[in-house]
Amino acid sequence: MTRTRTLAALVMAPLAIAGILFLPTQWVVALAALLFLAGLWEWFALAEIDDALARMVLLVANLALMVAIVWGSRSSTGFTLVLLQLASMIGVIWWLLALLWLRFPRFARDHATHARAFKLAAGTLSVIPAWCALAWLHAEVPHAELANGHYWLLAALVVVWAADTGAYFAGRRFGKRKLAPAISPNKTVEGLLGGLAAAVVAGVLLGLVAGAELAQLAAVAVVALVAGLFSVVGDLLESLLKRHAGVKDSGHLIPGHGGILDRIDGLLAALPAFALGKAVLGF
Repeated sequence: MTRTRTLAALVMAPLAIAGILFLPTQWVVALAALLFLAGLWEWFALAEIDDALARMVLLVANLALMVAIVWGSRSSTGFTLVLLQLASMIGVIWWLLALLWLRFPRFARDHATHARAFKLAAGTLSVIPAWCALAWLHAEVPHAELANGHYWLLAALVVVWAADTGAYFAGRRFGKRKLAPAISPNKTVEGLLGGLAAAVVAGVLLGLVAGAELAQLAAVAVVALVAGLFSVVGDLLESLLKRHAGVKDSGHLIPGHGGILDRIDGLLAALPAFALGKAVLGF
């Protein structure tokens, strides 16, 4: 499984990096929309929306929201980032509230009540702000002569990848204390710490590549740490949804990795946190 997982990552990662670095923002945003909507389709399955037509209607509704955000972001001078920024802020607030759900994992477990509607709303609150944060990061041009938003988006992704990889290997080597046994029995405190350390190192290194000054590296490290923590929340929430649904993976599309949602769960939570933290700390 580890070999298959590694080979799949070696194929996917270069494609993602090349797209982020060389494609214009509109293409990156469009491709990300397809990816995120595919993950949302799997989210609907975890919410036990079994009817394909019902899932398609829900997917189209979320696509329409994305289109509305893009349409509403047009201005007489070009394109404004205000709606993307507002959606990212909403995303950060949602993931902080999601901590309460993780604290009470039996909440929304019974789909005979309000659970399905709550999970559908949670899917939109997870996917749309993350997509907006991705667009915000990639489109950002902090200096007239330097458009380095693509490097900052890459930094955000690498932070999440590093957190996931660091947690996996640190957990296997040193893991003893369970982090959230009722939700994801394999996750450990030691894995969490190893993942966060890897996230900070990756964030600082990619921050230098993106053009951060030495005086800004402490701020970059803080944002990488926070984004790493948020990625764990996203991972745990998807694990909770899978536990409620009684499945191991959200899908079987990616060899060794499960479904699309299994690969982007941490990104959904980390992207808004990274984008907002970057804006607040000013790098």
